[in-house]
Amino acid sequence: MAFWSSTSVFTSKVPRKILFMFTLSLSVTYLFYSLMSCYNSFQFQENYVYQGRLVTEETTLVTLREKLYSTSSQVYLDEEFVERTATEQTIAVSSVRNSVEIDERTAGWVRAQAATTRSAAAAAAGEPPEFSTTDSELRRAVNCTSDYGVKKLPQAIIIGVKKGGTRALLEALRVHPDVRAVGNEPHFFDRNYEKGLDWYRELMPSTLEGQITMEKTPSYFVTNSAAKRIHSMARDIKLIIVVRNPVTRAISDYTQTLSKRPEIPTFEVLAFKNRTLGLIDASWSALRIGIYALHLESWMQYFPLSQMHFVSGERLIVDPAGEMAKVQDFLGLKRIVTDKHFYFNKTKGFPCLKKPEDSSTPRCLGKSKGRTHPKIDPDVIRRLHKFYKPFNMMFYQMTGQNFQWELEEDGNSPGSRD
Repeated sequence: MAFWSSTSVFTSKVPRKILFMFTLSLSVTYLFYSLMSCYNSFQFQENYVYQGRLVTEETTLVTLREKLYSTSSQVYLDEEFVERTATEQTIAVSSVRNSVEIDERTAGWVRAQAATTRSAAAAAAGEPPEFSTTDSELRRAVNCTSDYGVKKLPQAIIIGVKKGGTRALLEALRVHPDVRAVGNEPHFFDRNYEKGLDWYRELMPSTLEGQITMEKTPSYFVTNSAAKRIHSMARDIKLIIVVRNPVTRAISDYTQTLSKRPEIPTFEVLAFKNRTLGLIDASWSALRIGIYALHLESWMQYFPLSQMHFVSGERLIVDPAGEMAKVQDFLGLKRIVTDKHFYFNKTKGFPCLKKPEDSSTPRCLGKSKGRTHPKIDPDVIRRLHKFYKPFNMMFYQMTGQNFQWELEEDGNSPGSRD
């Protein structure tokens, strides 16, 4: 009896206090986690408010693209700003995702929104000076998606020619939100082919559905094996060739080499096997590259002209918007890059890309571009024009385009800079 009596006292008094405290602590804990969950949800919603409403699964790819198209013609975003913004926003997005992992439905929603937002990853547009806060946040979120998408082999390549204007063309194309391009020259099909297509693909930027992956390596055009190798990778690939008056192109080529090796002989010495007899040294690479018909012949063995587009290096300088319109049409892109993106830099002697009004100076190509060509003996220029003329005529016939290089009698043309 004493045992049962003590047990009764234990179960009737002490446990009630313990149970009460235990129940109270559970309630407080539950309330705490409920408040934290609500706070995280509020933070998540606040980050995705757009124009007074939540961005829901119904926010489509078309909506984001229209937003980009409406603003991309106003500005050009510097590469360093893109990289910095992408890093900062990737960290922010990662933090948001971690905060909502406790809710599986919310996590699924995040994945759906990330997939939608990725559609505008390649927008090369900065923030205009007068944007609302929510608008700016959306633009930064779009620009931070450079790591989204899939790495693909290029659907278009700028294959030539050296010193023709390939860098200027690539930089202008990178303004387009539907173009993703490698900044450096991969030299895969001429120097690194043994590394394999997987290595090549890994160099490419991630792209989304509807975007074009591109690269440019001007030496492909004069590499005998490049056409066959590219054809084996993709028979339907689009090829862009920027050509320029072979004489001014050769002088530009020489100018670049001279800046690196001041001790080299003069242009006149290198250009001739025997100047007295007027024998041109066509084995010199600076001159051989300009025999476009010879190189094009090997490419036409693998690709039809319908898959090639020839850009005039001279017109790319005097009318960049006109040449860009043709390139965008060839690539099947909407004409986003227009004359609003360019202004002529009198110091460098060629167009530069505009930047936002609240940014630093407009973006021009680097110091290696725009060098003034050395003065070349007019007689040498005349002899070179004569040498190239039959090859130029053949090139015009092959491409169906007349670039009118014979009208240039001296080196003081629009292409007289490097």
